[in-house]
Amino acid sequence: MYKSDFPILTQQPIVYLDSAASAQKPMFVLERMLRFYEQSYANVHRGSCTLANNATILYEEARQKVAQFIQATPSQIIFTKGATESINLIANSYAQTLQEGDEVLVSIAEHHANFVPWQQACLKSKASLKTFRVLSSGEIDLDDYHQQLTPRTKIVAITHMSNVLGIENPIKDMIQKAHQLGAKVVVDGAQSVAHMPIDVQKLNCDFFVFSGHKLYAPTGIGVLYGQTEALNTLLPYQFGGDMIKEVTIHQSIFSDVPAKFEAGTPPIAEAVSLGYAIDYLTRIGMDKIESYEARLTRCLIDGLKQFDEINIMGDSSLKKGIVSFTFQNIHVSDIAFILAKQNICVRTGHHCAMPLHQFFNLTGSLRVSLGLYSDETDVDLFLNGLKKAVQLF
Repeated sequence: MYKSDFPILTQQPIVYLDSAASAQKPMFVLERMLRFYEQSYANVHRGSCTLANNATILYEEARQKVAQFIQATPSQIIFTKGATESINLIANSYAQTLQEGDEVLVSIAEHHANFVPWQQACLKSKASLKTFRVLSSGEIDLDDYHQQLTPRTKIVAITHMSNVLGIENPIKDMIQKAHQLGAKVVVDGAQSVAHMPIDVQKLNCDFFVFSGHKLYAPTGIGVLYGQTEALNTLLPYQFGGDMIKEVTIHQSIFSDVPAKFEAGTPPIAEAVSLGYAIDYLTRIGMDKIESYEARLTRCLIDGLKQFDEINIMGDSSLKKGIVSFTFQNIHVSDIAFILAKQNICVRTGHHCAMPLHQFFNLTGSLRVSLGLYSDETDVDLFLNGLKKAVQLF
């Protein structure tokens, strides 16, 4: 689907099934990013020249596009360098306010980027880090979640869609339950945002983060959405230019959000290009992308189930574009090496989710992840390549 829009996939014989790590970029985005550098580049905010004014307009238009894409308002959108920095910003702020006896609750399936920052925040503040489990299907163990959630829970950090299991979690109901006990909820949307429509108003999450490079935009740009009240309680953890309202020798007064959290020269071209990526996706339609990838994911799973040697991690029907699995008596790295020789790109290892693999008693897995440019030919080539690889053992 739309493979012809992506130069890297049409200029070389490659089967790219590693979109969960980073998505390829369409010509629509690449051309406009180059055009921005050629015609409109300058530093943003406070400049009086035409170039600076134009760059600022395009930068802030990108913020508006992001806001509209996830049903927020522009003042609730903070640009960062990625989902990881977004979560670190939140965690570093809460590390200054959490106290001994407070609890932070995370799922065992979190990416390290939504696990380690909270682990470190708890170490600094002497709060307690608690985890809740997943079922053998890969779905959240809601009974365990409800049991671990207490009036002492201050933060719940949960992935919208696991980067290993590819399962959409029931976060709307989980958020509602957390709010009933007064907890704030941080949602890692790094994977979900590329596969389904996002409405942060309906989810009612306090924070929602994602990276541009998984959304067909360049690397180095990310988004932190926060409810206005929640953002106003956060403390900045980077200081410098563009986030200051007034500085004297003895004190500094910070700007209002979002500028308060955007210290220094931002990733201007990357933010503008994220806006163009959203234009591209909006023109296609996220509902259409979600439906298409669901069918392709089912095709992939059906093909994998033909192999007796394969164990799929989680058998939930809620998988979206990501499938991870292991082999009986064959190391996943050996399989991936053979696939690479056939120009088939997959990923092996823990996928930055060691606690999840430890929970399943696995040392690693092989992950196949789809993008909107993936098609049935890619799936067939992968399955045929996998068959050839397995036959060598």
